[in-house]
Amino acid sequence: MIERLSIWQKIGVYAATFVFLLFILMPFIEMFRVSLRPMSHLMTADFTWWSDDFSWQAYRDMWKTVPLLGLYIFNSIFIATAVTVLTMVVVVPAAYAYARLEFPFRALSLGGFLAVNMFTGAVLLIPLYRVLRSLSLLNTYWAIIIPGVAFLIPTGIWLLRSYLEKIPRELEEAAFVDGASRMYTLRRVVIPLAVPGLIVVGTSVFIGAYAQQFLFAITFNNVREIQPLPAGLYEFVGYQDVTWNEMMAAALTGVLPVMLFFLFLQKYLVAGLTAGAVKE
Repeated sequence: MIERLSIWQKIGVYAATFVFLLFILMPFIEMFRVSLRPMSHLMTADFTWWSDDFSWQAYRDMWKTVPLLGLYIFNSIFIATAVTVLTMVVVVPAAYAYARLEFPFRALSLGGFLAVNMFTGAVLLIPLYRVLRSLSLLNTYWAIIIPGVAFLIPTGIWLLRSYLEKIPRELEEAAFVDGASRMYTLRRVVIPLAVPGLIVVGTSVFIGAYAQQFLFAITFNNVREIQPLPAGLYEFVGYQDVTWNEMMAAALTGVLPVMLFFLFLQKYLVAGLTAGAVKE
């Protein structure tokens, strides 16, 4: 039997939908509109959902304006993927340890991870710059990857730990009775059961890695060939004007592969978000 929503639940649903449409979907729609408008009409024409002057010319011209655009898109995906993989390699055993083991300063370190999430990368840019310079990592991929991993590990540990705590301990105890070690049980029992949660955490880490590239790239890197897309979009800014339509076209082109990948993972994301809702 399907329960009817109360008036307050309906208000909550409508409010959430309105906020999503206004602050998430509408910016993408506006970016798409701007990318189709000629520069001569961009600042003078009134707002319309569709116009006869719309064209795909900006999507053709952007490759000429910024010849390295394809490389920038590749760099963004590569950096975000590298950050995600390295972060998950650290997060999985660490989150399992926090979910199952007792050790000194466990609660204190968890609180420290939570406190780290309160600070943005901008607060530590100067110390990070000095550290990366002393390690001779400036102007390399590692200058963007390492800070990304460092800032996303605490988030990953907190998210995955709460999911692993929902997995019944009896499954692990049965493996221990059969002589399995802790690491073997993690690989063969826990990780297969935690795949939906791993996908959710990995997706969250990937989004975070993609979003923070701009700050680290413009601070720690001066080499064009390894710039990610957010920093590469600066090349659409000229001395006299900004080719907004080409910039919006390039931005949409850069996020399109990521959006398609997330649509492919949609059913796994939903499964991971709801799997821990019912306690065993």
